[in-house]
Amino acid sequence: MMKILLCGGGNAIHVLSSYCSSRDDTHVTMLSLFPGEADKLRDAIPDEGIRCINDLGDDVYGKPNAIISKAEDVPKDLDIVVFALPSFTHEMYLKALKPYLKPGVTIGAMPGEGGFDLCAIHNLGSEFCRHSNLFALETLPWACRIEEYGKKVEVLGTKKEVEVIVSPKHGTTKNEVVTEVLHKLVGRLPELDPADNFLAVTLMNINSVWHPTISYGFYRKRDVTVPFDEPPLFYYGADEYTGEKLSLISDEVIEVKRVLLGKYPSLHLDSLHHVSEWMLRSYGDDIGDKTSIYTMLRTNKGYRGLTHPMREVQVDGQTKYLPNFRYRYFTEDLPMGLVVTRGIAELAGVKTPHMDDVILWCQEMLDKEYLVDGELKGKDLESTRAPQRYGFKDLDTFMKVNHYLDDDAPTKAVENHVSSFATKGETPAQ
Repeated sequence: MMKILLCGGGNAIHVLSSYCSSRDDTHVTMLSLFPGEADKLRDAIPDEGIRCINDLGDDVYGKPNAIISKAEDVPKDLDIVVFALPSFTHEMYLKALKPYLKPGVTIGAMPGEGGFDLCAIHNLGSEFCRHSNLFALETLPWACRIEEYGKKVEVLGTKKEVEVIVSPKHGTTKNEVVTEVLHKLVGRLPELDPADNFLAVTLMNINSVWHPTISYGFYRKRDVTVPFDEPPLFYYGADEYTGEKLSLISDEVIEVKRVLLGKYPSLHLDSLHHVSEWMLRSYGDDIGDKTSIYTMLRTNKGYRGLTHPMREVQVDGQTKYLPNFRYRYFTEDLPMGLVVTRGIAELAGVKTPHMDDVILWCQEMLDKEYLVDGELKGKDLESTRAPQRYGFKDLDTFMKVNHYLDDDAPTKAVENHVSSFATKGETPAQ
């Protein structure tokens, strides 16, 4: 019996809970540290479990064995821990769970936003991580949304391929390869292709490119204080400018790859692709028009009906909608995503004018300060997972300390670097 801990309570956890709990060989616990969420889920889930409307076949029903709100209540001897929640909460969960996890556990994130390995090692310790398995998926296995909280969730589109990194690369749990275990949890699709290393997953963070850039493209010439009659479409509402901007930012990421490979010939970054290639690999024939990123966004059936995150407001007695810049597209995909990539580009000496356009606009909408005068030195940098937040100032140290140049699991060198950084009075991001 595999003991699984699912952390979170949103769209992806609804799908995972349904899938995992439907199996006869699992014991599933859901943990939410968000006040009141565990009670809300416990009250909402019916006896037959959460219904997952599956785009690939029959609906799936599954009910977790337990829903808890305190880390101290997690089962002993957990086999696998899955984070499917905003990355800015990863540190909080890691700290809470640390006293109750044993070396050898498999722990990871869907998706593993930029710098997940740094965050895990910083909080769990290099010795613990060296004797356990860390994993991260570059993105969620599916596009999904809750139809009725605690009762019904729909998988709008299952991706064809998703890249996953496991460190150690051949990590096992219950004598099974980690990727095989993950396949049991997420379904027969997508194919879980091995990524080269955590650096490749960080730089291939599609959400960090997609969400901030599409938001920037849509609102760049709009007055964000003027309400909409209804929530505008997110992907299907993108214009040609936005498609081109996405391509240009991805070009900048590919330039980072080129520079890194030139400096470190032994580095493996084969799993880092342009976003246009990622789109085709992920969705394939679900895309109606593959001419450009713009047409792919607007004709991908997995994106149909998805809207910009909005908040309701009342205007003259009528419900209207304003942009919700406190949604994870901004609070997660910027500081834990695009800013991390920008930090690596800065260490590599790669100019990123298009990425900077998006970061500067998004940080203004968030009332945050990360990028200042062309450098990551803003007052809110410590709330990110950029290399600079962890004290990395040069590329060689960043690459060597984090073992991106070899096949070893994280070692004491990482802990030494983090401890040195911590003595300067810095505190972890919350």
